[in-house]
This record gives sequence, structure tokens and C-alpha cells, in this order.
Amino acid sequence: MTDAADMPDAMQILAGALPFLKRYDDATVVVKYGGHAMGEEETALRFGRDIALLEQVGVSPVVVHGGGPQINAMLKRLNVKSTFVQGLRVTDEEMLDVVEMVLAGPVNKQVAEAITRAGALAVGISGKDGGLIRARKLRRTYRDPDSNIEKVLDLGFVGEPATVDPKVLHLLIGADIVPVVAPVGVGEDGQTYNINADTAAGAIAGALSAERLLMLTDVPGVLDPEKRLIPEMTVAEVKAGIEAGWISGGMIPKVETCIYAVERGVKGAVILDGRVPHAVLRELFTDGGAGTLIRA
Repeated sequence: MTDAADMPDAMQILAGALPFLKRYDDATVVVKYGGHAMGEEETALRFGRDIALLEQVGVSPVVVHGGGPQINAMLKRLNVKSTFVQGLRVTDEEMLDVVEMVLAGPVNKQVAEAITRAGALAVGISGKDGGLIRARKLRRTYRDPDSNIEKVLDLGFVGEPATVDPKVLHLLIGADIVPVVAPVGVGEDGQTYNINADTAAGAIAGALSAERLLMLTDVPGVLDPEKRLIPEMTVAEVKAGIEAGWISGGMIPKVETCIYAVERGVKGAVILDGRVPHAVLRELFTDGGAGTLIRA
């Protein structure tokens, strides 16, 4: 359960949550969890308590986690060197074994254990379990700056969801179990693929027609050209921001994931700072929210 140190903040949020509880009663909320929020023990434990609290008040949370820092640490320990193309890490066969071992092993179980310790029942699975994520090789093109010729970017065993079969998630949710998903998928030929956690979360949220997709990041949300937080945007406004250039860099793939999810039936996708205490509760159960909400 929520410990004494967190009780005042959590209870204060819940005290004003009654108008929102009906909206989210029995609603599915997919939470992408990763970045620095995973690396700090107290933040991770607080996250587990918040997810357990959601389940206890009638929300059906599904957690999809990353694990970049943990993968980097294991690669360093095993002396496995990374190769980068256009700034993106190539996943070869040796690295794929490490990625799957870390994501579907200790990281997945630690997240599930933190939620279970807080009073809800959580079970860790990967996208390979129950045919959850059928993946295909990720293919990107780029224009070579020297030759100006468009080339195919080969990142090895990096994939993207081709289809998502949420049957196993429905079974777990129906049994009042919180699914904790590692972003690893399998191709038609049985090949394992490493999938970006944001992308996996967006695809899963879309397949579940979730009420909300919450993308926990290391930034407050989408900032306007004056660096002020934008509380809410439409898909059209996000696309205009990308076109104008003030939505740029690492924010682009995050908002594109939100657009992908919203266009597949998710009621709203939110980018918010996972390092802020009780960010998930603040977003769902307060008027002001905690990040940038993107709607159709």
C-alpha cells in the first residue's frame, strides 16, 4: 500500500478525485514507463504505489516499460560494443540476446514486483507471450549527405509492431491483474525483435482502445516556442508544430506515437514528466492535469 511518506500528497489528490473516478471507472489506461523515472529507486517505488492505487480505485492500468539505462549497464559489464547508424543503435544477434534478457528479465520483474508490493497483483510478460506483439523489421530511409541518394537504414533486429493481439491482456485485466509488458516482439518466422517502448505502448493502447495513453518522459510535456507548457493540443495542432519546426528533436517520435494511438481509437494521449511525484494521479484526477494532452 502507499507508505506514510506518500500518504499526504496522494490523499490530497484523491480527495478532489471524486468527479474523475466515474470517468475512469473500469477504463483502460496504458502507461509507458521508462527513462530516469526507472533509474531512481524511490521514484520507481512511488510509481509502483501509484499504479496499485489506480487498480484499487477501479482503473485498469497496463504498464509498458523501457530499460535503456539497464541495457547500457549490462552491455558495458559484458563488454559488448554498440554500433550506431545515423545516431540509432544497431541491434545485432549478440546484443539482441542482452536486450531480451534485461527487458524481459530483471527490469520486467522489478516493475511488476514494485506494483505487487504496493498492494495490487501484477504479472510481467513480454510482447512474445500469448502472441501479444507480432513484429516486423523496422525499415527506415535516409538521404546520404555526401551522395544525396536515399538509402535504407538497417538497424539489425530492431522491429515495430505489425499487429497486436490483446487477448492475453484482456485475460489478465479481467482477473484484476496489472499486466507489465516488456517491449519485445516476434516475427512471422519466429525471429525476436527489440521494439521501442514508446512505439509498443502506442500500439498496445490502440489495440485496447484505451481511455488514455500516458507517456512518462523526462520533460514536462510539449512546450510552445516560448518554452511554456501546452496543456492540450489537437492532432492537427501537433502536426502544424512539427511543420513549423518548434516541435523538434526527441519530442517528434513521442508526439507521433500519441498521434498513432489517438488515430486508432485512444481517447487521449498525454506526454508528462514521470519524475514528478504522483504524475499519473495528477494527470487523471486533477483539473489541471500534469502534461500535454493530445486529442483527435
